[in-house]
Order: sequence, then structure tokens, then C-alpha cells
Amino acid sequence: MNDPGSTVPSATRRLPADAAGLAEAAALLRAGRLVAFPTETVYGLGADATDPAAVTGIFAAKARPRFNPLISHLPDAVAALAEGVFDAPARRLAEAFWPGPLTLVVPAHTGTRVCDLVRAGLPSLALRVPAHPLARDLLAEVGRPVAAPSANWSGRVSPTRAAHVLDDLAGRISAVLDGGDTPVGVESTVVACLGGPPRLLRPGGITRAALRDVLGLDPAAPEAADADRPAGPGMLASHYAPRARVRLDAVRVEPGEAALLFGPRPPAGHETARASLNLSPAGDPAEAAARLFGALRDLDASGAETIAVAPIPEDGLGEAIRDRLARAAAPR
Repeated sequence: MNDPGSTVPSATRRLPADAAGLAEAAALLRAGRLVAFPTETVYGLGADATDPAAVTGIFAAKARPRFNPLISHLPDAVAALAEGVFDAPARRLAEAFWPGPLTLVVPAHTGTRVCDLVRAGLPSLALRVPAHPLARDLLAEVGRPVAAPSANWSGRVSPTRAAHVLDDLAGRISAVLDGGDTPVGVESTVVACLGGPPRLLRPGGITRAALRDVLGLDPAAPEAADADRPAGPGMLASHYAPRARVRLDAVRVEPGEAALLFGPRPPAGHETARASLNLSPAGDPAEAAARLFGALRDLDASGAETIAVAPIPEDGLGEAIRDRLARAAAPR
């Protein structure tokens, strides 16, 4: 998967989560190289968000379309507030959920350091302050915004451990900072605060109910998506997809299919599945979210042509899980 025109070294270094690994990762990012690192949601593929040449490397390494904006990560809310224009709802959400799995899409500040390529030419930008201590230490040491979409081949299943990153991007990036498995397991919730009512662009690690508690109302639905110019990250119809076809809300597993199960009552036929994994035998959405992407990767490795997915309720984090599975099942 090496790009013959790339300056990325043929070997991707796996850096330990210690002071030396952190210092090397930060130095590489400041030098314009690509480094994957853990957040509490998934591993992100980082580049200096102020450097268009470095950001170009993200799109090349992932084969990601350039019309798809990237999230810029900052070590704290003070640093994030300097990059965007926050209205009252955005400030309330930032105070409630940062650091944490929330991305806010806000108007770009006139003095923002985030380059136009990260914003996909939009007048807005997507900002996040992650809660993972290793990520925050790295961002503080880099000292500038770091653009970081999920560290995987574009459109494929997001990575929740360093090995997943290497499966997709070994030889295409300089290093991965290995912080172990990510605890949340699905990407951040994305909310747009662009002057009108806040809009939920993507469900994720912060539930709709939690947003409602802070805003005093349900966030509005996104406006009709423009496939050629999405308003925020993670909005493409086909995304998070394994190589196998994904069949949703399966009440029966057919012979030869792999089975992605949920809860104590699996669908009929699961006993004879080519491979099966239960996201949460107890029916816990948080456990299921943490295991989702790893399970999809493992079932895909079974060689099954189809992954049958048991019904998953939409409550709480179930909304984010179903969103990812619906995009995984969409036509490609």
C-alpha cells in the first residue's frame, strides 16, 4: 500500500506510551509528519493543522476525499476558543463536555491557525478537546492544532487499537503512539453551532439525552447533506465499512454469514455462523460501542461475504452504534 511518490518511510514506528515515545511523536508532528495517536473514542491520524503540506499527507495516506473536512484537536478549551467563534449554546456544550467525545462545528475565527485545507474551504471548522490523557499530553507538547480523522483507510472500519492502525496504514505514516485500546470505541458526537439552533450532525460518544440536558432542547437534525460538500466530518453516507456486506436488524443468521450479536437472546441460526461475536451479552450499549469496530474487523477477517447484525436498540449510545452500522451497510 506504499505510495511511490510519498516521502513517508517504508516502516511505521510503534512508539510506547512513555515520555520518550510522547516526545518523539510530538517532534514528528511539528516536523510535518503523520502520527496516529489514541483518543478516548478511536485512534486519530494526526498532522499539524497549520501546515497545508502536512495535512495533504492525511488525505494521501487515507485516500480520503478533500471535500471532507477534518477535526482539529486542542489540549484544552482555552486553546480551542482561540480558533473558533462560540455562541452561547456552543459555550455551554464546551463547558459541559470538554475534555470529552464532543466535536463542535463553529464559525472559524478570523485569526484561526487552522489551514483552509483542514476546513475543506468552509467558513466553519470542527474542534475537539479529547479526554484521553495521552492525547492531551501530546497536543500540549505539539503546541498547535492537530488535524486528526480516524487513522484508517478512508471509508473503512475505524481503529480502536494500534494494531488496527498498522493493518491499514503501515508504511504510509511515520508512527503510531500505542496507548492501548480506546475506551469509548465510537467517534465523537458532532454538533454544529453556526448561529441557528444547534444541529446534531453525527451521534457519538455524547448521547442525545446528555445534549438535551445541557441545551434545554433536542438538537435539530442536520440539513439535507450535500454529498460533495458535507458540513462536518463523518457525514458521508457510506463509511465505517468492512469488506463484507453488512445486513442490519437480522432476526436470523443465514448459513455462511458471520454474526454480530447483541444481548442475551441472539437471533436464530447464530450457532452455525461462520464466525460470531457478541458486542454485549448483557445488552449494555456502552460495552457494545467500545467493542463495535474491533468486532467488525474480526468478523471481516473470517472471510464471510456477509455480516448479519442483530437488532440493537436506539437508546443512549445505541443511536451512535446504529448510525455507524447504517453507514457500514450503505451502498459503496
